Amino acid sequence: MTTVGDILVIGAGPGGVAAGARLRRAGYDFLILDRGSEVGGTWRDNNYPGCACDIASSLYCFSFAPNPDWQRAYGEQPEIRDYLERTARDFDVLRSIRFNEEVKSACWDGQAWQVESTGGTYSARVLVTATGPWSAPLVPDIPGLDEFPGEVFHSARWNHDYDLAGKRVAVIGTGASSVQFLPLVQQQVENLYLFQRTAPWILPKSDYALSKFEKALYRRYPGSQKAMRNVQYGILESLSYFFRHPRAMPVLQKAALWNIRRGVKDEALRKVLTPDFVMGCRRVLLSNTYYPAVAADNVEVIPQELVRVEGDRVVGADGTSRAVDAILFGTGFHYSDPQIAAKVSDENGRTLEDLWKGSPEAYLGTSIHGYPNLFMLLGPNMGSGTGSAIAAIEAQVRYVLSALDTMRDRGWHSVDVRAGVQDDYNAEVQRAMSTTVYNPVGCTGNYIDRNGRNSTIWPWSFVRLNRRIKEFVPEEYHAVTRKESAMS
Repeated sequence: MTTVGDILVIGAGPGGVAAGARLRRAGYDFLILDRGSEVGGTWRDNNYPGCACDIASSLYCFSFAPNPDWQRAYGEQPEIRDYLERTARDFDVLRSIRFNEEVKSACWDGQAWQVESTGGTYSARVLVTATGPWSAPLVPDIPGLDEFPGEVFHSARWNHDYDLAGKRVAVIGTGASSVQFLPLVQQQVENLYLFQRTAPWILPKSDYALSKFEKALYRRYPGSQKAMRNVQYGILESLSYFFRHPRAMPVLQKAALWNIRRGVKDEALRKVLTPDFVMGCRRVLLSNTYYPAVAADNVEVIPQELVRVEGDRVVGADGTSRAVDAILFGTGFHYSDPQIAAKVSDENGRTLEDLWKGSPEAYLGTSIHGYPNLFMLLGPNMGSGTGSAIAAIEAQVRYVLSALDTMRDRGWHSVDVRAGVQDDYNAEVQRAMSTTVYNPVGCTGNYIDRNGRNSTIWPWSFVRLNRRIKEFVPEEYHAVTRKESAMS
């Protein structure tokens, strides 16, 4: 067994890089384990054609590591991955990462976290999970899929060796990944059949290539990029108002309806592509190319769920079937049932999956009663319908550092959030959720867990998030001192 010391972090994506950079600066001893061979997390694993961010580049970078060299207003996958690697290198995080080690289990034994990975066993006083909600691809259980004679892959496991040219392809799902890769796939294939269970709301994307002047300005005058960051932040905060006030949402929906009209001239197809639910209860997407692509002559939109595969034919709920050479899944990830939950257990062997029973809960999306010294990044109800995951990660990392500083200063060995504090907070979250667009009756999607509860979204503004998730409050936790721990 290897004794890590203070802190073990699971994941070297955006969360792990942010945690590592801040821990290094604060002088803490830590180790990061990652299943991949390089930094990046979701931006390493998702490399499908067209993969890009729906948050402006000025916001999708750490406040402590601004990037003046973005190529576009909205960053694309290769440069986001490169940015994360460069940040890890610049903040001396790389030397504390062990790659190609997938965590198999993590158990609190009353004194420390015992972590078993594919590379060994580790012991650490504090465990930080930075696996994120986009780490485990979701592929529906489709009868007959295993016997399909053609090619099958998920957007997060894209097969770049497979030549799509001239093929008949079925695309399953209309989430963010599909909306991004479909326009590029459509240009290569002979026929594309889109199985659309639910039409998404899609707003225009204000993307463009940054000029040499803009990049030079940001490099020479960093304050100008900070000002742009603040402008983008203000825009997203303004948009979040519509998501928190459903009666105002029709105003924003008009922009999405206009986006359909400008991209699709056929009235019947427009009707098929127009959502029948309030905008925002499922993820709102950004694209200028999706609607023209699905309106192309070689694309057929089948407004049905894929229910089975028969030989080389994909079959929809109404019996519509098409013969295809390949099936591409853009069906998202395990948002509300994070896979790390089955691997993390308390002193009695109860996993988070056992505890949550399909509805994840935490205090401030970070701490969980009964699991001392465990801190989650982008945990339950830390998602945002409008904001940047990077901003949420930074808020939580600040909170974790505040907790670690408090433990060090007071001589505490462990902290465990009080049950009442966690319960009151989650009741508050759900009350707030009930007045937003995220939780309307009859709306389903990956925000909603299998019990019908929204365990994904932060229901307030990001201003409130930064104010609420700021400093560790000792009174909210039960603490065990080092002396008490040594006696037990």
